[in-house]
Amino acid sequence: MTKVHEQTILEKLRQLSPERLAEVEDFVDFLAHRQGKERGLTYTAGQLATAAFMRVWDNPADADYDRL
Repeated sequence: MTKVHEQTILEKLRQLSPERLAEVEDFVDFLAHRQGKERGLTYTAGQLATAAFMRVWDNPADADYDRL
């Protein structure tokens, strides 16, 4: 985030009521949680795909390519 972007957001936050600030904080927490979950799902999917493709990638016919 750039300093200008950060400053713009801070100025907008300063204009909000305490109730609205609490809503903003809850929403930011929600977004951070969702982002963490999405990363976890992407990692898990990659792990599952790796296990499935190992049978395809690791075979005697491809041994010559492994030595390159």
